[in-house]
This record gives sequence, structure tokens and C-alpha cells, in this order.
Amino acid sequence: MSHKLNQLRMEHLDKSLDPYKALRKRERPSQGWLKSIREALGRTERQQAQRLGITGPSLHKSEKAEAEDRITLGQLRKLADGLDCDLVYALVPRQPISEVVQQRARELAVKEIGAVTHTMALEGQRPGDDRVRRQIDSRAAELLRERWSALWR
Repeated sequence: MSHKLNQLRMEHLDKSLDPYKALRKRERPSQGWLKSIREALGRTERQQAQRLGITGPSLHKSEKAEAEDRITLGQLRKLADGLDCDLVYALVPRQPISEVVQQRARELAVKEIGAVTHTMALEGQRPGDDRVRRQIDSRAAELLRERWSALWR
């Protein structure tokens, strides 16, 4: 896949995730969303369990599992549906994906150029810091253009 196509894909994904970024700062209620919403609707565990066609203890375990991050997405989706809610699921990168990829390319370039520079230094031929920086920049750009998938090996 071409560098430009990958770049476009990353930019599109970053933009589509923008609305979710604000949600990262919001904390889940300590008792979990399932229980909080059920209680806000004025339903008891027993009433909600009947609505879902499960036992009260089963619902209790599920609500507890959600509050402790141990619930499956499938189970959470089913229980959310029983509360007339949609499960909205997203992975929100802590920084733009394009920055992650560029950092990775730079890390690999530093590693590669650093190894060569070390060998040259042992031979008394180490290039100047400016030259090393330019080589690192050049190698990182090359990695981004030509070996996209190789960044993660």
C-alpha cells in the first residue's frame, strides 16, 4: 500500500475519532453504567432480569463484572439493549496515529543509523551530529515511504 494512501487513511481515522476524545476524560460511574442506568430508570434487579429473561443473580454478576472491567462486549451489548441503550465502542488513540507511525519510523532510523555511527566511531570516522541528524531524518522518511508494514516487525 502506498505511503500517500496510508497517510490518507490515518488522517481519516484520526478525524473520525475526534468526537470520542472528549469522552476519555469522563469516568464510568463506580458502580458501572448498567447499574446506574437501571437505577435511574427505577428498575430493580429483579425487574430488569425478568425483562432480559435471566435470573436476578445473573444480572447482579453481570453488573458487577461491568463495573470491574470483566464483562465481554457481547454480554454488555445484550444488557445495554435491555436498557434501551446502544453500546458505543471505540479505541481512542492517546495521540494522532500519524504521530505514532512517524515516531516509530524515527525510532527505527535512530537504531539503524546509530549502529552504523557506532561502528564508524570505533574506526575514528564518526560523522558530525548535523550529518547524523540529517541521515536519521532521511532514513525515517524512507521507511515511511517504502516499508510501511516493516515499521512494526
